[in-house]
Parts: sequence; structure tokens; C-alpha cells
Amino acid sequence: MQGNLPPEAQEKIEELQDLQETAQQVAQQKQQAETQLQESETALETLDDIEGETQMYREVGELLIETEYDEAEEDLEEKVDSLEVRVQTLQKQENRVQEQFEELQEELQQMLQGAGGGAMGPGGPGAGGD
Repeated sequence: MQGNLPPEAQEKIEELQDLQETAQQVAQQKQQAETQLQESETALETLDDIEGETQMYREVGELLIETEYDEAEEDLEEKVDSLEVRVQTLQKQENRVQEQFEELQEELQQMLQGAGGGAMGPGGPGAGGD
């Protein structure tokens, strides 16, 4: 069917496919950020239940390094703040991509209706010819 479409419509379809891929990538990144945020918030809540003198360790790559309560709390708070901003940014990006997708889809639909229904449109029969 795409072989019968005008080149402009084929371009719009390709743009729609690209936007769909972008939307999937953004959604995946957002899901990962939300998971990390939830894990960090849980760790921060757990930290509230721990006494300040408790011996603690933090993961650094493959190693566990001893850390102080205040340092762990500060690091987690910074991570939570950073992830909240990331999730918000990805949500905005997801919304923009969705809007672009819908606009492009509408343009394509109008283009195809215009091409397929041209005989009944403004230039069709009875449009002012003698």
C-alpha cells in the first residue's frame, strides 16, 4: 500500500515511525529513572529508621565502602532531587513527542483524505466549470 502513496505521505509515515521509536526510548528512560527514584526514596526512608551511629557502607562500583550517616543521607537526598528533575524532564519530553506524533498523524490523515477524496472535495464535480 505504501507504494501507492504520494511521496509526501510516505515521508510523514517515516517521520511517524521515527517519532514512535523516540517515544519508546523516552518511555524506557523514564521508567528506569522512576525505578531508580523509587529505590533511592526507599533507601532514604530506611535511613531515617537507622541510628546515626550505625556502621554503614555504600556501594561504589563493585566495592562496599564505609560511610558516615550524614554523608549517606546527603548523597541520597541529592540523588533523589536529581532523579525527580530527570523524571520531570523525561515526562515533558514524552508529552512533546506525543503531541508531535498526534499532529503528524493528523497531517497524514488529512493528506490521505485529500488525495483519496479529491473528486468530492472543492475541486470536484460542479466546482464552477462550464
